[in-house]
Amino acid sequence: MLRTHYINEAIKESGSELAIAGWVQETRNLGKIRFLLLRDRTGIIQITSKEGISSPELHAKMDLPNETVICVRGKPVPSKIAQAKVEFIPSHIEVLSTPSKKVPLDVSGKIPSDIEVRLNNRHVDLRTSHASAIFSIEHTIMGAFREACTKEGFLEIRPPSIVAAATEGGSDLFKVQYFERDAYLAQSPQLYKQLAVIGGMDKVFMSVPVFRAEKHNTTSHLNEVLQMDVEIGFADHIDAMDMLEKVVLQILNEVKKENEKELKLLNCALPTPEKIPRHTYSQLVELLQKNNHSFEWGSDFSREDEAKIFSLLGEELYFIYEWPTAIRAFYSMPSSANPKICNAFDLCYRGMEIASGAQRIHAPEIIEAQLLSRGLSAADFEFYIDAFRVGAPPHAGWSIGLERIAMCISGQKNIRECALFPRDRTRLSP
Repeated sequence: MLRTHYINEAIKESGSELAIAGWVQETRNLGKIRFLLLRDRTGIIQITSKEGISSPELHAKMDLPNETVICVRGKPVPSKIAQAKVEFIPSHIEVLSTPSKKVPLDVSGKIPSDIEVRLNNRHVDLRTSHASAIFSIEHTIMGAFREACTKEGFLEIRPPSIVAAATEGGSDLFKVQYFERDAYLAQSPQLYKQLAVIGGMDKVFMSVPVFRAEKHNTTSHLNEVLQMDVEIGFADHIDAMDMLEKVVLQILNEVKKENEKELKLLNCALPTPEKIPRHTYSQLVELLQKNNHSFEWGSDFSREDEAKIFSLLGEELYFIYEWPTAIRAFYSMPSSANPKICNAFDLCYRGMEIASGAQRIHAPEIIEAQLLSRGLSAADFEFYIDAFRVGAPPHAGWSIGLERIAMCISGQKNIRECALFPRDRTRLSP
């Protein structure tokens, strides 16, 4: 076998004959004793060869270029000098692949590389401990999301990514040719998750890519992101916020438990609150105005406004709910007490929006009125509106942006760090 154990497992198996495999991180030749640092996704182990103990052929094989792919058979033994307190004594080394061109960046991280260089060579950048830590955290986030939803009785669904019309209104869509018709990449699974609830599935969740053709150049936006969505039948926005709070707190607790090593490597503290405070949009507008921050009710919060709110509240996580109807998605349910306000909400983490949701409109005449008020054609959404004419329960839901929440948890300044192969305004490869 090329491998019987990962490095983190081999460290615990002192004295056992086993096989490990990975990439050469670094070599040192001291003549009679030679060292090789071998790396896989779980860690690094020191391989030690001593003249007179190892065979001459094996001793010679210890001089290998960095990033050579090898498998090594031998035994891990206790060591007073190795960083892991264990070193690996090899009995056989097999070279599986030797680099035939210069490695474009320093995988050890000792020599910093520009983000563009790293993204242009993402297949190499993913070998760094920095990237590995981020995507290990993302793995935990997605697993915790799925576990929390399943535990609450939700069904996992897979909505389409190719649609006939805008799912949230607006013109920022990627057009594709669908046989003889024009179609679009979905900017949200919104309409389809609602149809699933109307269809009697009652409570659903999904993890889906979405696409937005917005020509932005910021460190917090991408044109393709992964959304983790929920839709709940027989529910309002309060029920939806309750569920979102439960899921996000479980995510934070799981990351803190499962990714202690990665958080330490990224130098990230991760507080885990027991509750998430809630503030209305109007309360926060008043807070801004009281603190001499110019803001007009009815406008959306800019990044500057969000940063100011974060500094004034001093809260890691907080909800903003009861937004002006005119600035939220057309399917957000207006308040029965005041139609200018709708039952919509955002969840902010360290001043950045990471999730958004609302109670949905389930009355077809209200949906039609909302579409017309925004200059959208009701005919383009006929399949959607028609679904509400055959009996639709009140329902609500939300969406978490995977890259956004990972960016906040891992303390990254650029969201592209948290996308495996990011797509932005200029990047279409690799």
